[in-house]
Amino acid sequence: MKRLIFALLLVLGALPAAAQDTPPNPDAVELVEVVSGFRRPLYVTNAGDGSGRLFVLEQGGRIYIVQNDQRLETPFLDLTEMVSPDANGSGYSERGLLGLAFHPDYETNGLFFVHYTDVNGDTVVARYSVSDDPNIADPNSAVTLLTAEQPYPNHNGGQLAFGPDGYLYIGLGDGGSGGDPQNNAQTLSNLLGKVLRIDVGDGAESEGYTIPADNPFVSGDAAPEIWAYGLRNPWRFSFDSESGDLYVADVGQNNWEEVNFLPSGSPGGANFGWRIYEASHPYSGEAAPPDLIMPIAEYSHSEGISVTGGYVYRGEQIADLQGIYLYGDFGYGTIWYTYQDAAGVWQNGVYKRNTGLTISSFGVDEAGELYLVNYGGALLRFQPAA
Repeated sequence: MKRLIFALLLVLGALPAAAQDTPPNPDAVELVEVVSGFRRPLYVTNAGDGSGRLFVLEQGGRIYIVQNDQRLETPFLDLTEMVSPDANGSGYSERGLLGLAFHPDYETNGLFFVHYTDVNGDTVVARYSVSDDPNIADPNSAVTLLTAEQPYPNHNGGQLAFGPDGYLYIGLGDGGSGGDPQNNAQTLSNLLGKVLRIDVGDGAESEGYTIPADNPFVSGDAAPEIWAYGLRNPWRFSFDSESGDLYVADVGQNNWEEVNFLPSGSPGGANFGWRIYEASHPYSGEAAPPDLIMPIAEYSHSEGISVTGGYVYRGEQIADLQGIYLYGDFGYGTIWYTYQDAAGVWQNGVYKRNTGLTISSFGVDEAGELYLVNYGGALLRFQPAA
């Protein structure tokens, strides 16, 4: 049904969200700590099953449930023996359990998907099932869907998200090191530096995935899973739950952080430019093809060092944020906003500065209310200012 609705929107033309007239007011919102005690949390999401639960992912391999603003003691799933051991070490690492997405029909089929770097440092995307206990996953239900060899220990990407078309989208970085030395992001024969799009089916009887017939590279020598390319390290992307538009935050190299955009109904095949460009600035000196897509927002390393993608707010509690895309910076703790004004021009600015937070992710609950994940160990919620 969801795919049918999406197809109709493509034919009829999805109505755009109402344009914003003024920047959001940061004084209208406060960040309230919901629960703490996590170790290197990287993501929060919901199962869409009507339970109201949140699922918080720890880099070291555990997924915890937050219910009624309390963390349940037993992990929903523990993959610590599966993920790269340096994710649980004392130093900084970009490896570990990086992504989580619940099937659109999770309430009936109990399927969810994880994205992690394994003990060899390579990418694994796997499917799991919930057990008879709704708060415990079945650790023996794993089906590996996709793997990718990682040449270096950084730039693994990690995001998983189901689009409004019902397909699973997967973010992979360019393979690491610096400057994309293997030019993976511009090479269509491999999966690195890309956003992938696959069809995982509707139930556990599917042992793998298929390629959607309308993927842009279903014929020829390119990897057919590719939906978009030219990305360095797409650390968090999301779909606007109202319009279906896709926002992709891509971590920069030396000087610039960026946010990219694809409108709902895009045919795919977008090239976001890395390593030819870093944000909207030439990087490698290579000739640029005419179809590069420039970012809708960027900021220099004088203002931040590592972008964390967020969400377009579609909740009901904060009218001032309606239709605003919020994102942040991992290193500086700054929260930024982006929106398209009535003239169709993208407006970008600082929403909250000096938060003191290490912003590893954002997330939304079933009602569309917005959360922030602090890598230091806490989950916070955006709420109307008291």
